[in-house]
Amino acid sequence: MAISKSRKQELVAELEKTLSEAKMAVFAKYSGISVRDLQVLRRAAREAGVTIKIVKNRLVRVAMSQVEALKKTSTEALKGQILYAFSATDEVAPAQVLDEFAKDHPNLVLIGAFSGEGANLDTTETTALAKLPSKNELIWAVLATLESPLNDVVSGLNNLGGILNALEAKATN
Repeated sequence: MAISKSRKQELVAELEKTLSEAKMAVFAKYSGISVRDLQVLRRAAREAGVTIKIVKNRLVRVAMSQVEALKKTSTEALKGQILYAFSATDEVAPAQVLDEFAKDHPNLVLIGAFSGEGANLDTTETTALAKLPSKNELIWAVLATLESPLNDVVSGLNNLGGILNALEAKATN
């Protein structure tokens, strides 16, 4: 069933907004994946703050040409049955969601990605991106690193109290 011109314009406007707000857009081939499995993917993506869209590649190209940061981004890899994963809050989440889903569904194949700044990532870079810790994991790691010296200071102060008590006891004897 053909899409009307006005509906295509709506889709392009929606994609343009999504692309301009996205920190990362990852695309993957999904040939051979059932509708039920795609619903499972969409649910997992939603929980991770990722939006999954399946639209004609030509509409994505038109939308990209209207986003300043993506005008010069290569669209050469946008061929065949492709789904797109977007996140406006986390650069790594779209790749991680698709990579995790691909472990159980080998028909889903990461092709590449483009960042909100217009950088084009190939399959290898996108797969490497998927292996990175999430934003929350990195925040926790930084907090743990910052917390460690504080714990050392508190421990040292507790030991200092014991040393002072020992010196006071020795002085009174």
